Parts: sequence; C-alpha cells; structure tokens
Amino acid sequence: MDRMWSYRRPASVRDVLEDLRTEREIAYTTVMTVMDKLHTKGLLKREPVGRAYVYEPIATKEAYTAELMRHALAGSGNQAATLVHFLERLTPEEATALEAALQVVPPGSRRG
Repeated sequence: MDRMWSYRRPASVRDVLEDLRTEREIAYTTVMTVMDKLHTKGLLKREPVGRAYVYEPIATKEAYTAELMRHALAGSGNQAATLVHFLERLTPEEATALEAALQVVPPGSRRG
C-alpha cells in the first residue's frame, strides 16, 4: 500500500512490478496476486484498461491510518484509559501535531 500511496496516481501491476524490481527480483504473478487481494479487501479500486487493470487506493494513507486508530480505540474496552495511555506516550512532535489537529477539528465537533 505504501507504494500505491506514493504514486498519487493509478498504477498497473506492471508499473508496480518495475518499481519493485529496482530493489529486488519479484514475479509478475506475485505483484498481481497482492494487488488483487488488496482490491478484494477494499483497499484498492481498479478499472480495466485494455487487457489489464489500473489500481488506485480507496483512501489516503492518513484516512486509512485514522480508521485503524478508531478500530483500536473501539476494541479497547476502556476508551478513556486507552486515550490516557496514548497521550502519556506522545513525543513532543506528536503532541504538537495533536494540538494543531484539535485547532482544525475541535473536540465535540463531528464529521459525518
């Protein structure tokens, strides 16, 4: 997914294969299988172009990460305690990012 997010454009299996082959040898079928599984899981959308597909992420990396965080919080059992533990472990840079985010979306406002 990091590769797909980095492209910021639709990409074919061949595009990803050529990119990955700059670092290591990998089979076309391996890349195709992984991209198909990511599509099946709802992480990539695809459109036919000629005899192949081009793939594109359904969501940004940030939106996907936020959804993972929401799922972790929802499954924590005690959301308040989980948030306290999370806040206690923030680095100064993370705390600054959190403060900036709270200026954009203040507590109590909801997106829906």
